[in-house]
Order: sequence, then C-alpha cells, then structure tokens
Amino acid sequence: MATTESVDIRKVAPNAAKAVGSTIQMNLGPQHPATHGTLRFKLEVSGETIVKCDPEIGFLHTGFEKLGEYRNYNQFVVITDRANYLSPLNNNIGFAIACEDLFGITVPPRGQYLRVIMAELSRLADHVVSVGLQAMDLGAFSAMLWTFIEREKLYDIFEAVTGARLTTSWTRVGGIFRDVPADFETLVRGFLAKFPALLDEIELMLSRNKIFMDRTVGVSALTKEQAVSYGVTGPVLRATGVPYDVRRAKPYLCYSDLKFDVPIRNEGDVYARYLVRMEEMRQSVRIVEQALDKLPDGPVNSVDHKVTLPPKEMVYWDMESLIHHFKIVMPGHGIKPPQNEIYSSTEAPNGELGFYIVSDGTGLPYRIRIRPPSFYNLATFPLQTQNGLLSDAVASLSSLNIIAGELDR
Repeated sequence: MATTESVDIRKVAPNAAKAVGSTIQMNLGPQHPATHGTLRFKLEVSGETIVKCDPEIGFLHTGFEKLGEYRNYNQFVVITDRANYLSPLNNNIGFAIACEDLFGITVPPRGQYLRVIMAELSRLADHVVSVGLQAMDLGAFSAMLWTFIEREKLYDIFEAVTGARLTTSWTRVGGIFRDVPADFETLVRGFLAKFPALLDEIELMLSRNKIFMDRTVGVSALTKEQAVSYGVTGPVLRATGVPYDVRRAKPYLCYSDLKFDVPIRNEGDVYARYLVRMEEMRQSVRIVEQALDKLPDGPVNSVDHKVTLPPKEMVYWDMESLIHHFKIVMPGHGIKPPQNEIYSSTEAPNGELGFYIVSDGTGLPYRIRIRPPSFYNLATFPLQTQNGLLSDAVASLSSLNIIAGELDR
C-alpha cells in the first residue's frame, strides 16, 4: 500500500525555495511563460499569499541609449525598433518627432497623416495581442489565437509599407522612408471593415465570462493617487480614472484635426485595464478612418535636403541630390543640429514614450535618454501584488503588458 510522507522542500530542492520563518522565498521567472520576457521576481510567500515582491530587471539590457552616442540620428531609428518590439512603428515615430523638434523642421501634412495612420495601426497590433495574451494567461487560449491572426493581417500592411514586418525602421528625420504603395488605402480599409467584429467576439468571450471576471475584477487595483505618484501612464493610468493621453494633452502631428475619445475607468483593477484597451482599439479604428478620409496629396518628407534624405531615385540622376545624400550619410558629416537639449513625448500603446536628446552641435547625439512607459508601469507591480495571491500576480503582470526590451534598454 502506498504511503504519504511529509517532505521538507529545503532538503529536496535547496536552490528552489528557502524557508524564512513562516514564509518561503521563491522565484517567478526569469524564464517563465507568464513573464512575457526575461523578468525575474523574487517573491516571499506565506502559503499562497505574496508577502513581498522584489523585481529584478536587466536581463535584456543592450545599452540602447549608449549606442545612440555612436550613431547619427537616422541610424538610431533602427535601435528604436528593438525597444518595444510589439509596436516598433510608435517608437520610430516618437524618436523622429523628437529629432524634428530638436532640428526645428516640420513634416508636410501628408507625412503627418501617414504617421498617424501607421501609429494607430501599430497601437491596434500591440493592444490586440496584449488582450489576447492576458486572456491566455488566465486560460482563454482561443482568444489569443484570434488576436494573433489579426496581428498578422496588420503585419501584411506594415510589410507593404515598410518592407519589414517587425523591425520596420520606417521614419527618417524630416519624414518617412518612402510614400505608401498605391493600394495602401484599400488594404487598410479592408482590415478596418472586419476588425470591429473581432472585438465584438472577444467581448462576447471575455467581458461577461465568470471565470475571467473572477480572475480580474478587484484584482491588483491601483488608486488614482498611487498611479500618479508612480508616474504611470497609458491604459494602466486611464484605468484609474485619470484622462491623461499625450495625443490630447499635447497634440502632435495631425491629432488635433481628428476626433476621438480618451477611454477611462475608475476601478483601477486588471479588468478595468482590459476594458480600456478594448475601447482604445475602437477609438484607433475611428482615428484611422478619419485620417484616411482627410489624407492629403503632396510630399511626405521635408524639402530641406540638408536635413532630410533626398528621394532615392534622384540620388542616381541628380548631382545635387547625390551630394546631399553623401553629406547626410557619410561618417564625419551627417545632419548637425544646434547645441541644445530637448524632451519630446508621444502616446505609445503602453503610455508616454519620451526621448530626451542632448546635442553638442556634431552629427552624433551627445546623449539620448528614453522614457519607457513599461519601466514606470512595472514599478507598481510590488504594490499591486502585496498581500495578493500567487495566481493574481500572473493576472496583474499580463494587464501591465510589460515589454522587457523597452524596460531594460
């Protein structure tokens, strides 16, 4: 007959758990599917209750900001792709806007509208996967499959416009890589016509699902005061009732010409963050439809070719264009802004994405500092999980949509 004996976990797996009085120290991550990246959380638990959480980041640290000191302004666009790799277009656009503020140049209207369209499509790609992974972490695997299908459709559009699906490197200082293809509007409108039905389907599966609501309603709630004091932005902040959105608070590009709402909730919990992202996707569809309706003709890049790369086809046939291209691209030359420092921010899917740039008047930035929204959002994780259950930690982390590449930089 089989017998059951008590086992001292400290003897069986001394490196997995360590007794500390009536609590146990254990790891969540760094290699764990629920962390969505190489994140480590040193937890002190009492039974199923988290007594203390100590996040450890830096596993993906690649020195993006330091690399910027050795690359010219257009070369750094490639690095921004690698920060938040779920929405690289938003990173490209945010950095380009910061550079244009530094140089004092303006992108033509068509270029602005195209940037807005691509930024909102990128927001859809980020949010829809975030919602799908949040559902998957709580057991709703089908929703994740549906959302990845939609992201692949968006990636087809990104590939048609930029030539790449993930690391797009689309913007340039003063404009964009190239104008969109002739069938761009057809591709985008075709996607927008069907995407809201997918949102309806997700809401039917999750929004009133008892299991999903039991795992999210009232879980890991932040108050408005806590969110503001931690510097939280994006859907996590708006879920606490603060209607802060950079697109509305400090309009950039052509957002002031477009009508959209800033969704908020007051509960501040995991469920509220899900609802905010769902409504934000509907607002992004609304923004893109308006931008397509108003999309003007004309150039997409600044005509100042001492700053903006000339059209590639002109480089082969026009001597002046070849000279401008050479002066901008070659080491030791490059575009040279005045000595100045600037902070510029945009509304990325996870919140306020900021770039602080210091120029010493040479072709290379003296200093680049990124304000990654994931970093500030993750800072609230110990607060959210304290005195909560282990299972709630997974629900909380998935609602923050942390991207480790952006977090560590």
